[in-house]
Amino acid sequence: MKDSFSSCHPFINMIYFIAVIIFSMFFLHPVLLAISLIAAILYSTYLNGIKAVRFNLFMMLPTMIVAASINPMFSHSGVTILFYLDNGNPITLESILYGVAVGCMFISVIIWFSCYNAVMTSDKFIYIFGRIMPSLSLIFSMVLRFVPKFKNQIREISYAQKCIGKVPTNGNIFNRIKYGVNIISILITWALENGIETADSMKSRGYGLKGRTSFSIFRFDSRDKILLLVFILCIVIITIGTFQGITSIKFFPGILIKPISVLNIVVYIAYGILLFTPLILNKLEDMKWKSIKSNI
Repeated sequence: MKDSFSSCHPFINMIYFIAVIIFSMFFLHPVLLAISLIAAILYSTYLNGIKAVRFNLFMMLPTMIVAASINPMFSHSGVTILFYLDNGNPITLESILYGVAVGCMFISVIIWFSCYNAVMTSDKFIYIFGRIMPSLSLIFSMVLRFVPKFKNQIREISYAQKCIGKVPTNGNIFNRIKYGVNIISILITWALENGIETADSMKSRGYGLKGRTSFSIFRFDSRDKILLLVFILCIVIITIGTFQGITSIKFFPGILIKPISVLNIVVYIAYGILLFTPLILNKLEDMKWKSIKSNI
């Protein structure tokens, strides 16, 4: 399924993910946490399909449970004591809720980074930072690209070694170690050679030279201007709410949260609009496409 937000200007994509990831890292308010987690799960599912569902269920959910379980074992702050452990340490409601909040924050940030990797390709990153810091942007884009390439390459090497019977699952323990080290050695050699070839290729094209022009297929159109205004407005409202203490919550010694007001609701709506913008944009594009098809 095509993602309409990915077709936006790289500057818009970068602003969105910087704002979303920073807000998700620092907001432990339950309403904001719920918005961030739901939006991250839905958008990652839209981008990656069943792979995202498996990742969220089998990797992120256990991570949140572990974080929520570990915190009360080490932190015994809080006034609401639920029960005592065998060693006499209390388990408090506040420490459990804080562990749940931190766990939700942690997995939501990880899921947002997975969405970032799907949307912000290496060519977009180089387009934004190529002229500002050409060497660093090239290295960073190569690192991000090498992660999936490493997985594909090690799979190909393993298949090739399997054809000649040199698989880490065959033979005694010494042969298994030998075959495994051989695969890793081939992979490292390929990675170093590939990096040298990429660097030489970019150098021969004049990458990073002063006055060098770059080919670009990105255009800042009216849709990008509207999204930029929406992002700025939402970020300003959320920032005002942060200075007013609306986005914060105190867990210790007791749970303290600001009561619901008009400004609270405005901040929640702005945060929801900001995080759900890619899904809203995709839904509008789907409705537009269905309308065009019905008129044919």
